[in-house]
Formats: sequence, structure tokens, C-alpha cells
Amino acid sequence: MSRSGATSPADRLTHLDETGAASMVDVGDKAETSRLATAEGFVRMRRETLALIRDGQARKGDVVGIARVAGIMAAKRTHELIPLCHPLLLNKIGVEIEMDETLPGLRVSALARVSGKTGVEMEALTAVSVACLTIYDMAKAVDREMEIGGIRLLTKSGGKSGDFAAATPHAHGTGAP
Repeated sequence: MSRSGATSPADRLTHLDETGAASMVDVGDKAETSRLATAEGFVRMRRETLALIRDGQARKGDVVGIARVAGIMAAKRTHELIPLCHPLLLNKIGVEIEMDETLPGLRVSALARVSGKTGVEMEALTAVSVACLTIYDMAKAVDREMEIGGIRLLTKSGGKSGDFAAATPHAHGTGAP
């Protein structure tokens, strides 16, 4: 809202029509541009759980490798998970997972890129979210108190709304305290 209390067009939620009903944004007249988004998150766990993952001793297998693939697969299906997202032909989706003894846990980041008429923020956020959930699923037999957190958009570029960078980067770039 503006200072006068009136809502400007920039303040309007884009997925609502004039009556307030949910509506998919019409991107038909938008120009195709190169668009990129990055996101981050973490899974905090007991040190013993992290050691099991690091040493390849998790009963379900390669936690990091499987979580990476799960994040990539999820990004490709974001439009099936988030009701008003457009299906996108992604140029790139990358998921990185790093061990952090100071957390202790795993830090997850994702990069999504497309040449298109709409952004890829939701794809990057979905990749991080599902990678974190997969880590939890694969290690829950030994640590049900794991904490998933810090999931947020870090950057986005391209499109009419311009570039965005998170105002407060966190230690190690993944949102954990």
C-alpha cells in the first residue's frame, strides 16, 4: 500500500482478479527474457546423523545424491504442485548440498534458469524444499528431531519487475543462524 493508504498496481497480488478470485496470470503479451532465480534452505540434525550421512552409512542410501535428484525433479514439476504456476521448459536446474559441521546439518541451494515469459522463483524454492524434505525422509529413522528451515529466495533476475537480491545474506549463504 502507498503512504496514502491506496493500493497501487504494484501492490496488487498478481494471482487475484478484479473480484478477488484466484486467477492464473496471463503472460501471453510478455516478452521472453532470460530469467534466473536462486534459493536456499537447511536441515539441522544431530551430529551423529550428519556423520552417518557423511560416511555413507544411512540405511536408505546416498542421502545427498538422492536429495539432489529429488530437488531437480520437483523443480520440473512445480506447476503440478503450486496451483497457479505456469509450466516452464527449464534451461537449467541445479541443486547443491553441502555438509556444515557448525549447523550441524546440510545446507541446500538451488539455481533455476529459463528463457521465457515468467520467472523461475517458485522452481528454485520448490527444488530446495523438496531436497530438504528428502533429506528428512532418508534420515528420519535415526533422527526425527531434524529441523528444516531458512527456505527463502536469494536472488532473481530478468523480467519486467527487475532484479532482486535478499537484503540479509546469512552465514554460508543458506539462511541458517
